[in-house]
Amino acid sequence: MIYWNSFADFLHMGGYGVYVWGSFGVTALIMLVEPIVVARNRKTTIARLKRQLRAESRTTSE
Repeated sequence: MIYWNSFADFLHMGGYGVYVWGSFGVTALIMLVEPIVVARNRKTTIARLKRQLRAESRTTSE
């Protein structure tokens, strides 16, 4: 088990704090942004497919 003398030592992580917390922050940011991007892309794809279906139904009915 690892013990730290202070909270500052915990944040410093033995000299690797910037790497550890930077990696943690980037991962957390990606995990927050990814569902938003997926939902937006899903809406865009559904709208595009609906437009294509309408266009195809118009061309086949003529």
